[in-house]
Amino acid sequence: MGGKNKQRTKGNLRPSNSGRAAELLAKEQGTVPGFIGFGTSQSDLGYVPAIQGAEEIDSLVDSDFRMVLRKLSKKDVTTKLKAMQEFGTMCTERDTETVKGVLPYWPRIFCKISLDHDRRVREATQQAFEKLILKVKKQLAPYLKSLMGYWLMAQCDTYTPAAFAAKDAFEAAFPPSKQPEAIAFCKDEITSVLQDHLIKETPDTLSDPQTVPEEEREAKFYRVVTCSLLALKKLLCLLPDNELDSLEEKFKSLLSQNKFWKYGKHSVPQIRSAYFELVSALCQRIPQLMKEEASKVSPSVLLSIDDSDPIVCPALWEAVLYTLTTIEDCWLHVNAKKSVFPKLSTVIREGGRGLATVIYPYLLPFISKLPQSITNPKLDFFKNFLTSLVAGLSTERTKTSSSESLAVISAFFECLRFIMQQNLGEEEIEQMLINDQVDLKWNSLLKIIEKACSSSDKHALVTPWLKGDILGEKLVNLADCLCNEDLESRVSSEPYFSERWTLLSLVLSQHVKNDYLIGDVYVERIIVKLHETLFKTKESSEAENSDSSVSFICDVAYNYFSSAKGCLLMPSSEDLLLTLFQLCAQSKEKTHLPDFLICKLKNTWLSGVNLLVHQTDSSYKESTFLHLSAVWLKNQVQASSLDINSLQVLLSAVDDLLNTLLESEDSYLMRVYIGSVMPNDSEWEKMRQSLPMQWLHRPLLEGRLSLNYECFKTDFKEQDIKTLPSHLCTSALLSKMVLIALRKEIVLENNELEKIIAELLYSLQWCEELDNPPIFLTGFCEMLQKMNITYDHLRVLGNTSGLLQQLFNRSREHGTLWSLIIAKLILSRSISSDEVKPHYKRKESFFPLTKGNLHTIQSLCPFLSKEEKKEFSAQCIPALLGWTKKDLWSTNGGFGHLAIFNSCLQTKSIDDGELLHGILKIIISWKKEHEDIFLFSCNLSEASPEVLGVNIEIIRFLSLFLKYCSSPLAESEWDFIMCSMLAWLETTSENQALYSIPLVQLFACVSCDLACDLSAFFDSTTLDTVGNLPVNLISEWKEFFSQGIHSLLLPILVTVTGENKDVSETSFQNAMLKPMCEALTYISKEQLLSHKLPARLVADQKTNLPEYLQTLLNTLAPLLLFRARPVQIAVYHMLYKLMPELPQYDQDNLKTYGDEEEEPALSPPATLMSLLSTQEDLLENVLGCVPVGQIVTIKPLSEDFCYVLGYLLTWKLILTFFKAASSQLRALYSMYLRKTKSLNKLLYHLFRLMPENPTYAETAIEVPNKDPKTFFTEELQLSIRETATLPYHIPHLACSVYHMTLKDLPAMVRLWWNSSEKRVFNIVDRFTSKYVSSVLSFQEISSVQTSTQLFNGMTVKARATTREVMATYTIEDIVIELIIQLPSNYPLGSITVESGKRVGVAVQQWRNWMLQLSTYLTHQNGSIMEGLALWKNNVDKRFEGVEDCMICFSVIHGFNYSLPKKACRTCKKKFHSACLYKWFTSSNKSTCPLCRETFF
Repeated sequence: MGGKNKQRTKGNLRPSNSGRAAELLAKEQGTVPGFIGFGTSQSDLGYVPAIQGAEEIDSLVDSDFRMVLRKLSKKDVTTKLKAMQEFGTMCTERDTETVKGVLPYWPRIFCKISLDHDRRVREATQQAFEKLILKVKKQLAPYLKSLMGYWLMAQCDTYTPAAFAAKDAFEAAFPPSKQPEAIAFCKDEITSVLQDHLIKETPDTLSDPQTVPEEEREAKFYRVVTCSLLALKKLLCLLPDNELDSLEEKFKSLLSQNKFWKYGKHSVPQIRSAYFELVSALCQRIPQLMKEEASKVSPSVLLSIDDSDPIVCPALWEAVLYTLTTIEDCWLHVNAKKSVFPKLSTVIREGGRGLATVIYPYLLPFISKLPQSITNPKLDFFKNFLTSLVAGLSTERTKTSSSESLAVISAFFECLRFIMQQNLGEEEIEQMLINDQVDLKWNSLLKIIEKACSSSDKHALVTPWLKGDILGEKLVNLADCLCNEDLESRVSSEPYFSERWTLLSLVLSQHVKNDYLIGDVYVERIIVKLHETLFKTKESSEAENSDSSVSFICDVAYNYFSSAKGCLLMPSSEDLLLTLFQLCAQSKEKTHLPDFLICKLKNTWLSGVNLLVHQTDSSYKESTFLHLSAVWLKNQVQASSLDINSLQVLLSAVDDLLNTLLESEDSYLMRVYIGSVMPNDSEWEKMRQSLPMQWLHRPLLEGRLSLNYECFKTDFKEQDIKTLPSHLCTSALLSKMVLIALRKEIVLENNELEKIIAELLYSLQWCEELDNPPIFLTGFCEMLQKMNITYDHLRVLGNTSGLLQQLFNRSREHGTLWSLIIAKLILSRSISSDEVKPHYKRKESFFPLTKGNLHTIQSLCPFLSKEEKKEFSAQCIPALLGWTKKDLWSTNGGFGHLAIFNSCLQTKSIDDGELLHGILKIIISWKKEHEDIFLFSCNLSEASPEVLGVNIEIIRFLSLFLKYCSSPLAESEWDFIMCSMLAWLETTSENQALYSIPLVQLFACVSCDLACDLSAFFDSTTLDTVGNLPVNLISEWKEFFSQGIHSLLLPILVTVTGENKDVSETSFQNAMLKPMCEALTYISKEQLLSHKLPARLVADQKTNLPEYLQTLLNTLAPLLLFRARPVQIAVYHMLYKLMPELPQYDQDNLKTYGDEEEEPALSPPATLMSLLSTQEDLLENVLGCVPVGQIVTIKPLSEDFCYVLGYLLTWKLILTFFKAASSQLRALYSMYLRKTKSLNKLLYHLFRLMPENPTYAETAIEVPNKDPKTFFTEELQLSIRETATLPYHIPHLACSVYHMTLKDLPAMVRLWWNSSEKRVFNIVDRFTSKYVSSVLSFQEISSVQTSTQLFNGMTVKARATTREVMATYTIEDIVIELIIQLPSNYPLGSITVESGKRVGVAVQQWRNWMLQLSTYLTHQNGSIMEGLALWKNNVDKRFEGVEDCMICFSVIHGFNYSLPKKACRTCKKKFHSACLYKWFTSSNKSTCPLCRETFF
């Protein structure tokens, strides 16, 4: 145990031995104990009489207890703590006799360990003591005197749980009635122990300086002193009165010691606090003794009056009061004016230094105990005292703490009242109190008025005074003072000001016999003052410190309105009411008022309106508040200065107002109020005109409306980006008001309901038609939905029979949005077709055409029957004939009638081939007669909107004609269509600078549409349909027209994308991107290769491509980063056609890569890889922080969507390029991808983008016996026009890329998968096995079965059901049969190669070949057939005599397909370069693997 060579405990500087322990104990106790931890001195009251001899002790103490007691003497805290807990448990569990055996030794241990430095040990000691007491009970009595002193100290422990545990033990031993008796029994011993601790002990006597650190020694000493002082106090408090005299001598001895009095100035606050508590107890219990020591007590206590420690203060001030009470002549021993009062003044001037709640309640008792001789001259003393108190209010702590300020104020008024009572009749002091301190007259007034209102007799006595000018003027001045003063300071929150506000509230709200207390004129003037203050708050542009004044005004006004039931409202009170309403109807951003104040304001103005509507004489009809508030509301919504939040606040306030107005039984009030807010027709028209015109973009592009004039005057401005247009605000407000009225079945006059609903529909249609509506507009529509401000809701509540007629009238008069509203209502089934039919029954009434009639017919077209459309068409066809040149472009001419025909044709309802041919011939005749109207290869800046409009309709007709006309065309008709198309495209190309003009943009769109439709038509021609076409049409199309389209559109694409890098495809300014890009997808590979784009080459770019190809790649590839989906998809389609052409240029240079490098690598096209690098950085920002396996949903058409789309399309191109390369090139490319880790990044991203369930939505319900369609089984159609499937584009594309990666780079994916962390490993395995492996296995097996590849001497067969491929190799008499088994998680898992039939091959060679095939299939990035071809080539070489590489035992290298070429100069054996490189790097040697000679 105590071996000298063992490692010592940390901090133990000397070897442990029993001799040293005995020496220490002897030094500490003066004797060597017979039992560890027990002393023998009989004279020491704290120690137990010793029993000499270990044998005797052993016979008295139970062996288990003896072990525990030994542990209690150890120094280690944990050992002591566990031992004490064990001791307590044993006391509970063992029998009484066994436990009694410990009692002689317990006091010694208890007295020592109860002072232990560790608080947990002290707590455990008291808990164990309680258990001991409960077991031995009265058997403890003989040991009480040696325990009690330490026991009392333990009850005063500074660690509260330990103190509570000691008290619990004490109460377990003695019930409360017996405690004084127990204390009296041990009083002498207690006093001796405590006095010794206070007078004799030091830190070094309480703890061993050699083993205990100084800091710990001091801490223990301070705690013991504190406990001893508090224990003495407890002794005094518990000791019966008749026992006190016997201790007087001992206390006199204690008080004679200077060391005791020094504790009052001790640096430790706990000691000072305990000291002052003891002084208070001594004054209370032994007053005579304290009087004798007055010369020491007084300075010790009174000169400490400025002690501001929060621990000391309560005890100190209690001691101060006890000193003043007990020692009458205490002031003889201190200089009050020089020493005490200056300290007191400093403390209260500083607001009690954060302890006002503790100190200030003592101030009144303190000054009440001051003798007159001390306070003379009284005037100066009290003035200084009160001034100091007031000064304390302005300290920072007092200002920020309501409890502190309340304590100061309470003390001030208590002392003030006391001083006044004590000095009644002394004019000088009274004058000082009135003038210099506080004006108490308002308080007096309040009491007088309250008493006057308590009975009619008293009121009658003072009525002249109440109604008089003096009081009235005084109260008006008070209102002015309070309002203005509060705007400048915060003091208004104090009770002093609160009383004044209460006074104002009283005189305004108290009524006697339905009359105000004071004169009406003064009530009016006070309300004006209150209104002025509120008005300043409303008009202030910044938050001012007026919250409290507004709060008080609310209280006053609320009381005024609530109590004025029988009194008429003053005119000024309606102004006040209006301002209160306005403050509540404006957003917090404008008023800067907190929520609690807004709530107060709301209650206040509602009480005023409530009073207004309940007046019995209908005087509310003349109310200025109702009129002015309606005018204000009207101005607010028409000023175009409200954002969503402001409008919500306004609508909420109006809701409250109207619901209060509804409490009036007269519906007249509500009707008049709505009528007052309602704008007139010209105001409505002005607001409609001010709406930005971007709403027209979509209807124009979609062909729902046709225009032949420029009307794009109004546009969104930067500053309007948050404020709602006035039309939206006004329609929302009035709809809200109407909704409230309808719920109460109030019928509006003058068709107001229909007008308001029509304007609401106009606002909502405007919002709906916008392309990319700002967030504040979508928020506006959501707000209306939440508030039930919808057409359907209003229609259900009110009679809207005249609405449809009104909408038709407006549509036929104005067209535009009014026409679209009708279409929207029909489409949403809000109105039925039967309701609409009467309004267009007479088709001829729509002619002659106007803009309104045209737009109305166009909007109705999708819902008309075939017959109805024929009727409208019949009206148009005659009108198309015989127009003059000017008539062709007018609304009632060629433009309007062709637009109607197009609208009818757009819905596929005209199947009359002859009719369509007839229209085409009419248009051809127009060209012959008025060719200058046709905008062929011209400058559009000189073209009028009318001419642009008619060209747009002609082009639209030709596109629709191609789609819906099935009868064959004459060659001249084809020539007209194709030549016109190309000429319009040339115009489009030449006028790119004018694309910002909406009609030019639209012209460009329809021109590209026509080119796209023609391309689609010729692309879809089959052998069956070619027969219906003119003989040379197809060749003309391919050689001239198709070439012409792409030679024009490709440069436009480059120009448009070069001018603007950041555009959205939904933006009208880029509308022509969609049709242009779709047309470019039809470009052939030959046309691409014969491009005429300017050269674009990059310095130092490594490439084997010819210049024209590199230019094409450098021009198009960067556009995959372009933030417009149509551009990205078009560029992908074009580059996709090029990819198979590119590897051949690397193949031609293949000999330059190879065995000269240890690990040769070749980059795929540098342009693509550079682009990929940029995209990887962008994707890292989008997806980098997302864990693999957590699916990210990319919002369609967002910036992130374009980044991800471009990235995935780039990979599809790289994989297409990779697939087109030879095996040798694929090995070089894959090595490059491996080095750059690009593929790893892709795979991680794919598992953040692929959906957990890649099943098609429509096949989510599984059909029995049929595999569901998934993103892996179905081909992805990257459509530019189709946007319905946009949410699935990224998930489907990610699945497509993963499928290609697994198919074309299986070895690299397998390598990544095997090296990934376990979580990712499992995610990839589960997903691939469930959704991809079966698809790939089936495709691989199918490709083997359908393969046309022939092997000389080898046959290959496949079994789909077992996922097996069987290869039989035959040469001369040798037959080799191998069976290749695909794993269930193909291609992640390893492909197994099993032995079949074997004839004429040695076992070792057989195993080598099986291993080689397995290696090829595992490491080559290709199909099984390619792997087999490679293996066969290897075996063939072997039979041709080419020796194996003696490292990999294969002729053809398993990864880069090279032959063994590096020969050793010594043994002449040849090796693969890659194998040698691996050998040298892994062995760290440059010797031959066979002969071990130096290789080089």
